[in-house]
Amino acid sequence: MLVKDENAMSDRWGKRPSDRSIGELLEACVIVLDKPSGPTSHQVTAWARDILHVSKIGHGGTLDPNVSGVLPLCIGKAVRLTDLVLSSDKEYICLMRLHKDRTEAKIRETMGNFMGKIYQFPPVRSAVKRQLRIRTISELEILEISGRDVLFRVSCDAGTYIRTLCIDMGEAMGCGANMIELRRSRSGSMDERRSATMHDLKDSYIFWQQHGREEWIRSIAIPMEVLAEPLPKIIVKASAVDAVCHGADLNIQGIHMLDEDIRKNALVALMTARGELVAIGNMMMSTPKVMATSQGKAVKVTRVLMDAGRYPKMWKFSTDIEELKEGA
Repeated sequence: MLVKDENAMSDRWGKRPSDRSIGELLEACVIVLDKPSGPTSHQVTAWARDILHVSKIGHGGTLDPNVSGVLPLCIGKAVRLTDLVLSSDKEYICLMRLHKDRTEAKIRETMGNFMGKIYQFPPVRSAVKRQLRIRTISELEILEISGRDVLFRVSCDAGTYIRTLCIDMGEAMGCGANMIELRRSRSGSMDERRSATMHDLKDSYIFWQQHGREEWIRSIAIPMEVLAEPLPKIIVKASAVDAVCHGADLNIQGIHMLDEDIRKNALVALMTARGELVAIGNMMMSTPKVMATSQGKAVKVTRVLMDAGRYPKMWKFSTDIEELKEGA
């Protein structure tokens, strides 16, 4: 990261996300649930809410009842970041069945043509308007071919319909095809290696509540900061954190460090030096402009995630150096 102000005072008030208590985690965390095939996404979210005794919970990206795999559950304040999950890229493992025999060479050649940008119409029974959409297939790997059954892995944009992809590939082969089974193996940076089953969730909560053993549930309840991983970062000075928590936009004087090459209007995460997520906002100027300027508004804050009062009010001090002199 680029250092905007080398004289920024050290952060002595915050708490690293890894140091939060379980109670604090359950106020703002993400659980990567391994959804089973059968129940709806809404149903398993309701079960998780009852298991954890939380009031605010939402899921990031609906899976059909017969689809299994990664279903991120946003809890507490993390619910306000659900849109970041919905817009992140996805990865699936799919079993497709051809309606007629085709050679392996033909299958590989045809499926290879679906890499890159593709056009899709959402299915008739979908929650979105049926209009032609462009989606990007970044990876399409054939894992196994057995007769008419093709097992493949696909990485794609959010909103890509895999069932429709199978139909389109079948038409391109001239034989027709349909999706037999589907599993989501990744949503953004959250993959199935970090996932927990409903049984894990229930047992880990009981272990913590009844036996005081928190290691298991701590490994499941991921701090909400994981949702901000794809975003460019700005480290806010400790002296400016509380002002942002009260809804103020971030001025250049409040920046300690920032990522390189952030574009104007880009969505950014405002963080403390201890890795806490303070707010989300839009850049009002690019990184080079921030580094070359000493005055002006740098970020227009759109969502505040940290409670006011976690950091002291130091609004009256224009610089950290003045604050240090005042306290001396």
